[in-house]
Amino acid sequence: MRVILIADPDPETAAALAESARRRDLELVRVGGADAALRVLGERDVDLVVADWHLPGLGGFELLAELFARSPESSVVFCAAFGTVEDAVEALRRGARDFLCKPFTAEQLGLAVERALDSARLVRENRSLRRALDERVGLDRVISQDPRMQRIAKVVMAVARTRSTVLLTGESGTGKTLVARAIHRASDRAEGPFVEVNCGALPETLLESELFGHVRGSFTGAVKDRAGKFEEARGGTIFLDEIGTASHGLQVRLLRVLQDRVVERVGESKSLPVDVRVILATNVDLKAEVKAGRFREDLYYRIHVITVEMPPLRERRLDIPLLAEHFLRRFTGENQRAVRGFTPAAMAKLVAASWPGNVRQLENVVERAVVLCEGDEIDAHDLPAELEALPGGDPPSPESMLAPSDALLPLKVALEGPERAIIERALRHFGGNRERAAESLGINRSTLFSKMRRLGIHEPRSQAPSRR
Repeated sequence: MRVILIADPDPETAAALAESARRRDLELVRVGGADAALRVLGERDVDLVVADWHLPGLGGFELLAELFARSPESSVVFCAAFGTVEDAVEALRRGARDFLCKPFTAEQLGLAVERALDSARLVRENRSLRRALDERVGLDRVISQDPRMQRIAKVVMAVARTRSTVLLTGESGTGKTLVARAIHRASDRAEGPFVEVNCGALPETLLESELFGHVRGSFTGAVKDRAGKFEEARGGTIFLDEIGTASHGLQVRLLRVLQDRVVERVGESKSLPVDVRVILATNVDLKAEVKAGRFREDLYYRIHVITVEMPPLRERRLDIPLLAEHFLRRFTGENQRAVRGFTPAAMAKLVAASWPGNVRQLENVVERAVVLCEGDEIDAHDLPAELEALPGGDPPSPESMLAPSDALLPLKVALEGPERAIIERALRHFGGNRERAAESLGINRSTLFSKMRRLGIHEPRSQAPSRR
């Protein structure tokens, strides 16, 4: 049964709402003030809050912020005997579903309740869709056998359900955004918003307005009040990418947010509470920036609580065949291309590349090859000619592909990645025919089947074998 919470001392409003609840088979919970309403929200799920705009103790805007902080999925309808048009417009802009001026009819209230409950239902359906998305892009979907990436996964799962600030470091394209989203989805804030801001993409004045909002007239072009990204991320996570580019003034304001969990809109001195998880990312050495005087030391130590360093792709070459095969499957499906795999020469070129753009560059290279490939396998000539090789130009040694230099793996574990890639390529080449794949690999069919089960390999859909 859906639940409506009413915080309005007016007996006529309560009576009209009770009638509306009775007709719609809704549970009605009535309280007399703001404090009691907030206590109820802390104890149970509520679909709709109907509140008087002038409750004792908290003004309408403050009450709205507290309601969303405790129950971001609830819809809110305000009633006011002396409300202004400006109040109504601003309340709706901040997330209220309706604003009714007293006196109103039972029909008007009933319509407002119906619309607000529909909104709450859509929010919950969206939550279910996000949970389904978690299964596709959660941390367990990160393609890697590198020990460092496995350690990163453990750290992420350990910190996800805390409120601690997380700093992600590493070169561009190493997957910092993916990890930030994984932290959000594994946290108890997963049903709240994930708001991403690239701090290097906007000039300082616009970035401060973007993050903290502004009031009308605070600068040229500010024709109306506007909420910032921190307010939009209420109840969820805000991800600040390229934080190393932040100006001194922005660093000061960000430090205030992290210390006091409040924001002040540009041009306004009033503080607004914000309940957000903050994740930051940088591709520069912040400690060096502190020594150079370009980054505040107090902010550095404030955000340096949990640090996750993403390794570049050239240091986790064991993952290159796995990632290349993953992107191949994705882009052949999206582009409806019958490309079945990589030739040994193409894979050797991928593994030997230096990948300055990391995983993002590999993804783009594979997509390009899938689109331009004229055969049923991607060959070396289908890859960009400018694909830069590792220093020295020689392919990496077998042992460098098996594990990073600072980690020794059991031989059985280290060989799983190459073994999986070889078996999958043979199966694709022969259209899923196990007997022919086993023969080409020099093993019998039962041994191949055993290895497929151990490595979690699924047979590809049947295709005609290559005639090349």
